[in-house]
Amino acid sequence: MDRILVTGGAGFIGSNFVHHLVARTDARITVLDKMTYAASREALAALPAERVSLVVGDIADAAVVDPLVAAADAVVHFAAESHNDNSLQDPSPFVQTNLVGTFTLLEAVRRHDVRYHHISTDEVYGDLELDDPARFTEATAYNPSSPYSSTKAGSDLLVRAWVRSFGVRATISNCSNNYGPWQHIEKFIPRQITNLIDGVRPRLYGAGLNVRDWIHAEDHSSAVLRILERGAIGETYLIGADGERNNLETVRLILRLMGHDENDFDHVNDRAGHDLRYAIDSTKLRTELGWAPSFQDFEAGMAATIDWYRANEAWWRPKKDAVEAAYLAKGQ
Repeated sequence: MDRILVTGGAGFIGSNFVHHLVARTDARITVLDKMTYAASREALAALPAERVSLVVGDIADAAVVDPLVAAADAVVHFAAESHNDNSLQDPSPFVQTNLVGTFTLLEAVRRHDVRYHHISTDEVYGDLELDDPARFTEATAYNPSSPYSSTKAGSDLLVRAWVRSFGVRATISNCSNNYGPWQHIEKFIPRQITNLIDGVRPRLYGAGLNVRDWIHAEDHSSAVLRILERGAIGETYLIGADGERNNLETVRLILRLMGHDENDFDHVNDRAGHDLRYAIDSTKLRTELGWAPSFQDFEAGMAATIDWYRANEAWWRPKKDAVEAAYLAKGQ
């Protein structure tokens, strides 16, 4: 696969994957990104121009998508509207990007017989009880609980149907919560870090007992590349790094690593439909494809992430006031 099209490659997880491709392969990469508020040209700026090119366009626009797919050996589809709070305010962009955009890409790879990998989320499975020892597997039934997760579930089902009905050469991965460089500061971890840099107490939804299964974006990238290269067509692989932490533990870790008292935070009203617990069983990926995460020490990964946000204030600073104003308007 010498030519790879990465949709959403200027976003958080997508740009980390593009960096990973440049470091680990000889592929030439075309990034297709709509450049919404969550995308960043700076995330790609240091990469070699002879290897990486950016096309600004909408994945739901067939006239843009078709020639790019035709010129590619593989498509890796990261592009998505992904913020749960935003999906509760206005679901329409989530339907357009996550469903219509995925349909448009599937039709293009079908026409040109191009290998396709679809990036999804563990949120399609709904949530688990806090005291439930179970974890999500590839056999877990879908049970999405928000406009975001329901549109991602729908896009997964489109991929499965195009594989079965039309022979599209596709794989799917559902990943747990990512953290690391270039994540927009509306998200949980970078919001807490940047608040503390600004001398503002972190804010925690409800009691903070909701559990997330954290994985560093570099580990997500290595898993996706492994699936792209070795995954069986038509298969789904769950990506996780055994990083279960409740939100309270995560906030306290950030506070401690940044030199603050672990109780120096405020509780705010919980989010509507807030899923209780996510937990990934990535046994299939590890045993069948031989993948393993590198960032198995969550504290070390968090310390590196904090260092990155401290060193890259010029990137996130222009966005900070608007993000906090939006949260404060909702009492969060």
